[in-house]
Amino acid sequence: MDDGEDIAWRLDNEQQFWHQLDDIVSGPSDSHELIDNALRAYLAFAATYKQEYLSSEHDVARYCYRLLDADLFQENQDYVRRQFLYCLLQDDDADTLHLAAALLLFDGRAHESAFELLQAESAFTRLVELIRARRDDDIGLHRLLLELLCEMSRIQKLTRDDLKIVDDDFILYLFQMIEQLSDDVDDPYHYPIIRVLLVLNEQYMCFANLPASPSSGGTVTNRVLKLLSAHGPLYRTFGENLILLLNRETALAHQLLILKLLYLLFTTSSTYEYFYTNDLHVLVDVIIRNLLDLDPSIGKLDEERDGQKALRHTYLRVLCPLLRNTQLAREGSNYKREEVRKLLHLLVNRSTAHFAPVDETVIRLVIRCKQIEWLREDGDEQDQEIERKLAEVAPKESDVAKKLLGMSLEDAGVSSLSVVDVAAKVTKEKPTVPAPRRRRKQTNGVASNGTHGAELRVPPSDLSASFSGSEDFREGGRSPFADDAEDV
Repeated sequence: MDDGEDIAWRLDNEQQFWHQLDDIVSGPSDSHELIDNALRAYLAFAATYKQEYLSSEHDVARYCYRLLDADLFQENQDYVRRQFLYCLLQDDDADTLHLAAALLLFDGRAHESAFELLQAESAFTRLVELIRARRDDDIGLHRLLLELLCEMSRIQKLTRDDLKIVDDDFILYLFQMIEQLSDDVDDPYHYPIIRVLLVLNEQYMCFANLPASPSSGGTVTNRVLKLLSAHGPLYRTFGENLILLLNRETALAHQLLILKLLYLLFTTSSTYEYFYTNDLHVLVDVIIRNLLDLDPSIGKLDEERDGQKALRHTYLRVLCPLLRNTQLAREGSNYKREEVRKLLHLLVNRSTAHFAPVDETVIRLVIRCKQIEWLREDGDEQDQEIERKLAEVAPKESDVAKKLLGMSLEDAGVSSLSVVDVAAKVTKEKPTVPAPRRRRKQTNGVASNGTHGAELRVPPSDLSASFSGSEDFREGGRSPFADDAEDV
């Protein structure tokens, strides 16, 4: 087949368009030259009729799967994948970028190796550049670029050099887009932008939990938290949408991403009151509902049960600073005090078969919440009952040895190693969802929030130290989501 640019196509209807695509991908593919010709023709033909026959997201997806399901791709996946990656990295034509980005996105959702290839070929930098520059070209292209950036960053850890490309201006650009779209909260364009910010926050948190070393290249500033701390009142639509998405979200991973950012906002003094009070009321209602609905006993696989348990723990860890640090802690603003107290009591006193047995971590987190001043009650018998429950479920040292080492002390005979020594040598499994560890005392050296309508200025560079992932985000490299964490 000749180069696609030398071919003139004449179509009378849409059916002919799809038939022609099938003919292109059904041709011979015995050599790289033949594959290249077919791919050029496939892109050129689609670009020619894009406005006419590929005007919707459904049509673009159908176009992509026409190729991804063909033998041309199935028998030459790595080679074809690289050709479209090179289009993304080198081409400047909007239609070509749109189609190449869509093919890589749908391919990556089926084969994570596609996203790994993007990372290996430094596509992150290119995507950030395109997102900055291509918004006015095509809203559909811009959304695809956001989704591609989000997906490739979600499944793997970025490098420090990648995150250095993300400067304050880029984060502010994303926040500003959300504000400009605030007239329509149901606009699906909100979601890719918010997910990019959530995934970037996750990447920052991963670096915050790494041990500091001279060869690490210094700390990495969490620019999402930094800019919300400095200019939060200007970007409250982002916060409103976070709670809206949490209310609608059912996927475990997406809920955890939202909850982890909420945790940071509620444990950073400059963002304690980032949210409107009415939004906090909605958030409390969502957390109460989801904690009552979650049941770790549901799920056929251990991974599903562990995921439900981790999600329950995370909701509780967010609930505590939400009730303790925000405007809900003010006198007269204690929203649903009795409902929250009943929830905490129910979480450790479930008597129906619908609920799984309560675990030690839930009880410890409930105790943490019960210590909040406006939830406490003098002579509360519930507190004593919760303490008793904790004593019942807390594992004994001998149980730990038997469970983790597959042995009992009675059968082991005489040993010079005590159970205490064995337990001390057991390395606990790292949490699957790492998050930053906060100290009890917060420093006040963070910039104050900006005022609405004032000229926007990027915060000074010395603010970065407050959100770098060193002392503020880590205490001994441990996560607050560890089951033995004593404080939020």
